[in-house]
Amino acid sequence: MNSRRFLLGAMLVGILFTWAACRKDDASIDEQQIREIYNRYSAAVASKDINTIISFYVPGERLVVFDAFLPRQYVGAAAYRKDYEDFFANFPGATKSDVSDLHITTAGTLGFAYGIDHWVVTGTNGPPLELVLRFTDAFEKVNGNWLITHEHVSVPVDPMTGKADFLSKP
Repeated sequence: MNSRRFLLGAMLVGILFTWAACRKDDASIDEQQIREIYNRYSAAVASKDINTIISFYVPGERLVVFDAFLPRQYVGAAAYRKDYEDFFANFPGATKSDVSDLHITTAGTLGFAYGIDHWVVTGTNGPPLELVLRFTDAFEKVNGNWLITHEHVSVPVDPMTGKADFLSKP
């Protein structure tokens, strides 16, 4: 009888360890999938592929974005798409986005990420414009795909001058 209990206990412990390892593997897979979104995002920005950029966001009116530029908020994927269209129209030259200091956390079908997005854009005249933006993204896993449901982009502001610091460093 004691050997049966020991065997049953050992099996239960083995099942728990296997379950915990699978959960850790799931979290690693989810983190890698989200990390890949940012890699694909940077490539899409460089090629100004708005369809690919918008594909990372939840479709419809559920998307809410707080942007660093006016207007302060966009509701819905169509509104945010228009923002990208207008932005790229104002900066028709080379464009680059480089995401760094990326931190990702997932739990089930929800996740969030935050980091720094270093942009270099070129307008019609003058030298390239450099921007260092902070971002936080809320994700939801929908039909097996991670989609951004809320994005918050910001830059630090000097409270004494009221001026934004577009080249902020840590």
